[in-house]
Amino acid sequence: MRPSAIATALALVFVAGGARAAEDGAKPAGPAYEREREPEDAPPPAPYAKGLVVDASIGAIGFLGQFGKLAPPGPWFHGQIGYELLEWLMLYGETELAFTTTGNKEEAPRTRVFSLFGFGGGARLTWRITERIGIYGQPGVGAMTARIARNALGLHGFNDAEELSPWVGFRAGFEWFQIDRHLALGLNSGVRFATGFAKSGRSSDTPLALDGGISLRYAF
Repeated sequence: MRPSAIATALALVFVAGGARAAEDGAKPAGPAYEREREPEDAPPPAPYAKGLVVDASIGAIGFLGQFGKLAPPGPWFHGQIGYELLEWLMLYGETELAFTTTGNKEEAPRTRVFSLFGFGGGARLTWRITERIGIYGQPGVGAMTARIARNALGLHGFNDAEELSPWVGFRAGFEWFQIDRHLALGLNSGVRFATGFAKSGRSSDTPLALDGGISLRYAF
């Protein structure tokens, strides 16, 4: 190839490159263009504060009073669904499943394993200390029963525990809202006056159920 042809080709390349750079530099600034150039260190969106919320917990449950002398603490699973009407107010419904035994009073192989089932509802009041940290308290009412062969607990004086009986209680918790605005991790603990787990004929018995665990929250 002749030197003059090479020089001409190089000149065309430089001219084309300069024209493209000038065109890029002349792009008009506007909302669409600015969105394309959002900085990588832009702050993440704030967590959801209103709407539908699903919450699941896993932990342990135990009893004070006479029923605690029969049944040791056991695993506890809790599910809750609610709707946040305001950033600080949520109405909710809940259900739970737990397992324990008669091991504090009966030796193996006579020990019986049984489940506890309950449900309830109430209102949650939340204080978001910061955008990522919140604490809450939720009073509630519901009902709970032990699922076991009939009169197995009645033989120990807990006839009402085998029936669905009301409870009233209060739960407190801590939530850590994640970068993903849908998610939050938490810790919670609750105490309930479980009327059906009082020993028959003992007016001084105080049937309290204590539970607590870690939770995962998902907001839609």
